[in-house]
Amino acid sequence: MASPRNIAILGSTGSIGRSSLEVIAQLRDRFRVNYLTAHRNIDLLRDQINLFKPRGVVVLEEESASVLRGLVNGTTEVLQGSEALLDIASRDDVDLVISALVGFAGLKPTLRAVESGKDIALANKETLVVAGALIMDKVRRQRTQLMPVDSEHSAIFQCLQGENTHNVRRLVLTASGGPFLHCAKEDFASITVAQALNHPTWRMGKKITIDSATLMNKGLEVIEAFWLFGIPQEKIEIVIHPQSIIHSMVEFADGSVKAQMGVPDMKLPIHYALAYPDRPASPYPRLDFSSLGEMTFLTPDLEKFECLPLAFEALRMGGTAPAVLNAANEAAVQLFLEEEIPFSSIPAIVREALHEHTPMTTFSIEDLERIDTATRSRVRHNIPASTT
Repeated sequence: MASPRNIAILGSTGSIGRSSLEVIAQLRDRFRVNYLTAHRNIDLLRDQINLFKPRGVVVLEEESASVLRGLVNGTTEVLQGSEALLDIASRDDVDLVISALVGFAGLKPTLRAVESGKDIALANKETLVVAGALIMDKVRRQRTQLMPVDSEHSAIFQCLQGENTHNVRRLVLTASGGPFLHCAKEDFASITVAQALNHPTWRMGKKITIDSATLMNKGLEVIEAFWLFGIPQEKIEIVIHPQSIIHSMVEFADGSVKAQMGVPDMKLPIHYALAYPDRPASPYPRLDFSSLGEMTFLTPDLEKFECLPLAFEALRMGGTAPAVLNAANEAAVQLFLEEEIPFSSIPAIVREALHEHTPMTTFSIEDLERIDTATRSRVRHNIPASTT
């Protein structure tokens, strides 16, 4: 039997990180967890250290690092800061990096991992939204394997196995519709944070849950699919599927459609990404078709969910426009979570930032960092203008 693959998980205390560790616990003969990273959830990180005994961990704040060093008593290397993230993503004793950090923060560590020749299990969709051209160019040059972890992109990847992408007529990304699928648009201004975080199907982190409520999450997935699969924007569609059983579909030139199905559980696409091309047995729940009752499909209301067409617009604009879209959205979502703006102001803020931007067609990672910082700053300083 081959030696276990060495894994680093960027964002091990988040929802994807926790699910990844559950999957790895079932596949201990295949994987060894060498490095974990967390923001500030030291208690959970300590529990993960005790269970998986990694060689090292990274936390962002020095105070948290000091506390953790006292808890582990020298049994695990404790590193601190963003540079340490880049360090462990490129270490020789790492074969595969699970990129599960939330938002723009995942870009540089993922890029460093690719540059170092590591295989990537990508859950951080913002990496490709912001820097798809740079990342995919590096993936091709380094001949690394990039496996999508998002359930929708995993579904498409599985449907495309053995197929020629020239025969693809369209990709169909499914969306649950979030908690406000049947809510009137005029009620969006009064939506509370608690209501927006109450997703009907999935249990995720706060940022992605809000993105699912606005359908921005689906817009970001369109941009990610464009880079992952090389399919033109006009061949990527979205359909609302509230039951979240079909995770996405591919229609081919002959009219046939492949769909990947499964219970709504992120451990399934994680399991597939880590074990690919094998499909080892798993203990996770199976579909019971007799109890499904029905599966429904709806066209998304683009007038109500305004973030969705904004994502398509950013992709058409190209260059650095998706980076602005992402930064403005992350800033607006944070303002909503802090109860500084109403839910209905999120698309207004994103639209204003996007329309003020003149995209750069040629750019570096430093350009993207500068644009990201400037966009967030403008959003923070222009809340009244953005929300009127």
